[in-house]
Amino acid sequence: MRNTWIIIQRELKERLRTSSFWGLAVFGPVVLMLLVFLLFHFGESQKPKWKILVTDPAMILENRIMLTDSEQFEFDFLNNYLELDDFLKGKRYQAYDGMLEINEKVLSNKIAYFFYKEKPPLKIQTKLHYLLEKRLEEVYVAELTDLSLGKYREIKQPVNLAFRNVFDPKEQKSDLTSWVGWIFGAMILFFIFVFGMTILRSITIEKSNRIVEVLLATVRPRQLMLGKIIGIGMTAIIQLAIWIFLIAIGMYIFRESFFQTAGEQALSGSLSADSGMKNIFGYNSWLEYNQFVELVFERINFSVMLTWFGLFLVLGYLFYGTFFASLGAMMGTESDGQQYVVLIISILFFALLSGYITIIYPESSLIKWLAYIPFTSPVVCMVKISQGYSVNEIYQLFLSITILILSIAGGLFFAGNRYKKGILRFGHRLHLKDFFGK
Repeated sequence: MRNTWIIIQRELKERLRTSSFWGLAVFGPVVLMLLVFLLFHFGESQKPKWKILVTDPAMILENRIMLTDSEQFEFDFLNNYLELDDFLKGKRYQAYDGMLEINEKVLSNKIAYFFYKEKPPLKIQTKLHYLLEKRLEEVYVAELTDLSLGKYREIKQPVNLAFRNVFDPKEQKSDLTSWVGWIFGAMILFFIFVFGMTILRSITIEKSNRIVEVLLATVRPRQLMLGKIIGIGMTAIIQLAIWIFLIAIGMYIFRESFFQTAGEQALSGSLSADSGMKNIFGYNSWLEYNQFVELVFERINFSVMLTWFGLFLVLGYLFYGTFFASLGAMMGTESDGQQYVVLIISILFFALLSGYITIIYPESSLIKWLAYIPFTSPVVCMVKISQGYSVNEIYQLFLSITILILSIAGGLFFAGNRYKKGILRFGHRLHLKDFFGK
C-alpha cells in the first residue's frame, strides 16, 4: 500500500506542477461564465426604445399607460379598431414596433393582445405586461370599487392555476429538473473521458520511453496501475472542486447583479414611485417570468445533487478507469488502440443516450435495468435522482451503487491481470483476444 501511495503522490505532483492544469482549472469556468453572460447580454433587445401603438376603442386607458415618460417605451394611442393587415402595411404605422390591442371587455376578461413585428425579449415583455396590468388596476379600482388604489393592491392576490400530476404533486419529476440530472450525468461522462484518456496517454508514454521498466523494479504492476488511476483521479477531483467553487461564485454574482438587476428593471419604470411596488414585484415576481433563473436558483437542490454527483463521478471514474488502464497497458504502440478507444467512446455515448431515454420514458422497465448496469448507471441514476426517488424506490438507488462498487472491484481485478500481462510488451499488434487470453 505504501508503494501505491508513492505512485499516487507522483502522479498528483506531476500534474499539479503543470501550467496547463491550473490554466484549465481557473480559466475554464471563467470562460464558461463569460459565455453565459454574453449569451444573456446579447440576447437582450438592442432597441433603445420600443414604439408601440395602443388601440383602445373604448378609451378605457384614457390615452395613458404611465404617469411619466419611459426610457424603453413610446406609446401612441388610437381610439379605434385597426386591422392587422392595415397595421402591417400602412405607411403611417411602419415606424411602430408593435400594436397593443385593448378590447372593450378587458376589465372583465383580463385579456389583451400585443402584436409585434420583431419578438420582444423577455425583459420587455415582462415590463410591458406589468405596466398594462398596473394601469388596468387603476381603471378597475376607479370604476368598479370604492377602495383606494393602495388598499386594493394590498388585498389583491393573483390566482395561479397549476397543473400537476396526482402521482407527483410536488412536481419533483418535471422535465426541467430531469434535464438538470442529465446535465450532471453528462458532466460525469465528460470528466471520465478526459481523465480516462489521461490515464491512457500516461501509460503509453511511459511504455514508449521505457520508464515503466524502471518503475516496475520497485513496485508491482497492480500497485502501479492502481496508483496511476487514483492519482489522476485526485487531480480530476481537485480540478472539479475548483470549477464548482468558481462557477458557484459566478452564479452568485449573476444572481445578485445581472439577474437581479434585470428583474428589477423589468418590473420598475416610471411607476416605481409606487411605494408598495418593490415589495410586491421584486425578485420573486421576476422568477415567475424567467424559468431559467427560477430553475437554477430556486428549484435545484444543489447540496443533494452535488453530493450524488461527486459519488457517481468517483465510482464511474474508477469503473471506466480500469478499462482505460488495461487498454493502455495492452497497446503495442500509441496508435494501435485507437479503434478500442472508439469502442469506449461508443459506450459513453450510449450511457448519455440512456439518460435521455430516462427523461422521455421514466417508468420504462428498460430504465430500471439501465440503472443497474454499471456502464449506464451514473447517468441514469443522476436523472432519476433529479426526478426524485419515492420511499418505495430508494432501495433501487443503493442497489445501483452496490452493483457499481462490486463492478469496480471486478474491473480492478481484471485490469490488474491485463496490466501485468501487457505493461512490458512493446511493438506487438493488439487483438481483441488479448484482453481475454491468459
